[in-house]
Amino acid sequence: MKKVNVHDAKTHFSALLNDVAGGESVIIAKAGTPVAKLSRVAEEPTKRAMGYDAGLEYWIAPDFDAYVPEEFLEGVE
Repeated sequence: MKKVNVHDAKTHFSALLNDVAGGESVIIAKAGTPVAKLSRVAEEPTKRAMGYDAGLEYWIAPDFDAYVPEEFLEGVE
């Protein structure tokens, strides 16, 4: 993690942004005391459209619960 003072951050801001885009975080300090952290913004996950599986067929075997332990079934029923 790179640490720079405020003056250097202002002077080399574009270069710092390139470093951050590459995955590095930068600490900005004032008089040697860390004040801020410059880091990459996480991309927002894409939203999944409703009905994505519309039209697909699913099949469930008649004995899909054949291997469920009796103790579990007793607790469920």
